[in-house]
Amino acid sequence: MNTDEVDRLVAAWRQERPDLDVEPLQVLSRVSRLAKHLDRARRAAFAEHALEPWEFDVLTALRRAGKPYELSPGALLRATLVTSGTMTNRIDRLAQAGLVRRRPDPEDRRGVLVSLTSEGLDRVDAAFAGLLRREHDLLAGLGADDQRALAGLLRTLLAPFDS
Repeated sequence: MNTDEVDRLVAAWRQERPDLDVEPLQVLSRVSRLAKHLDRARRAAFAEHALEPWEFDVLTALRRAGKPYELSPGALLRATLVTSGTMTNRIDRLAQAGLVRRRPDPEDRRGVLVSLTSEGLDRVDAAFAGLLRREHDLLAGLGADDQRALAGLLRTLLAPFDS
């Protein structure tokens, strides 16, 4: 069986603190370490397309909305979990970069809609494809059945936080 840094960490804690149940470290320290590797892979994929992680988050929220790839600022807030002021700043910066545009909401005189430009669509599609290549590489050590099993177990752990 392969060992990793978490095995060494757990063994050291068991030696130093045999009075504590360190078993959660077996899972959660690995999840934490994997999250760091995933963050590096995400940043590299976005950098290849001159995007910051926050830009990717906003652009993918618009892309997932489907044609015409537009949402209200409020819907973008809910999709990206940031404050109103932060979202306004992000939309301003993306508009200045030519990746999104604003237009009046025909259903609400006071509202606006934010939509992807063709450049924004091209960039987010390319960055997403690059991200998926890196994520496939991260999971290469697991077969399809193991990936599905792991996804199910992680879903079970995460579901209470998402409700």
